[in-house]
Amino acid sequence: MNTTTATEIVLPGRVDPSGLLVTHREISAPAPGRALVRVDASGVSFAEQQMRRGKYFDQPPFPFVPGYDLVGTVIAADDATLIGQRVAALTKTGGWSSHVDLDAADLVPVPDTLDAADAETFVVNGVTAWQMLHRVADVASGATILVHGANGGVGSTLVQLARAAGIHVIGTASTRHAGAVTALGATWVDYRADVPHQVRALAPKGVDAVFDHIGGPGISDSFGLLADGGTLVSYGTAATKNDEGDSRLPVLKLFARLLWWNMLPNKRSAHFYNLWAGKRHISRFRARLAEDLAQVFALAAAGTVTAQVAARIPLTDVARAMELAESGTVTGKVVLVSA
Repeated sequence: MNTTTATEIVLPGRVDPSGLLVTHREISAPAPGRALVRVDASGVSFAEQQMRRGKYFDQPPFPFVPGYDLVGTVIAADDATLIGQRVAALTKTGGWSSHVDLDAADLVPVPDTLDAADAETFVVNGVTAWQMLHRVADVASGATILVHGANGGVGSTLVQLARAAGIHVIGTASTRHAGAVTALGATWVDYRADVPHQVRALAPKGVDAVFDHIGGPGISDSFGLLADGGTLVSYGTAATKNDEGDSRLPVLKLFARLLWWNMLPNKRSAHFYNLWAGKRHISRFRARLAEDLAQVFALAAAGTVTAQVAARIPLTDVARAMELAESGTVTGKVVLVSA
């Protein structure tokens, strides 16, 4: 193999979904230690929605190819044992392409029994949910947690992983998604109503952990709902996604607030979860990622957790996929699939 023609989606700047560009380029044969992956599925996550607005904390300069994660098949590598393997990878950017050249050490095997789009929903979402639940908050069986956005990609996965671990879940969502949240095994509360009042009625002594991707002023309510010994895990600032100005300011304000709470003698803790933390120790980062994703894939292959695919949309119809993901009308994750 000399070259492969890849179809890529380029984000040229701060544009509406219709401004995403479908482009093509030649990819050379992979160098030693790398692998060329034919992408079968790549997700549309909140990160790309922020990148489109120029609001993601450490996004590269425009233009670039978005795509936070992918599932695909190795079609070329100097290690012949990799060829034909189904794999998953976290990319942060670059996943919205028909073919991607990746470091072979970043590839995680995908069970043959899992559909590509189903498996894709468990890559960034599954690792995020698993690590927040079991590594950061370390929630025990029998505990009660609050999951904001329980119908979303991370939220719906987090609910299922928690239920599989014997944890009681209260999940916020709109009335539209009440049935979906309940079907996942959570107790639904309406995020448009008085959430603290609803949660206190269900857990008068507070909850053992809160998982909050919203940030903004409401983060104080999340912290206030913790029981003694409880943990707040913040992992986003969705409340400020449309705010103008420096995209770093909401994150820095959030960091400062969490730090302040941790300094107080309140018997509670607050953390900001960053999927990429620890990557400077690359071998340990890769090992932990592979271990945690394997755990999630095993649960999915066993049917213990079920993929929440909102829609499967062809890569070249990316504008429609982005619009749907941003509409707030779906449960789970919108997935871009190969034609």
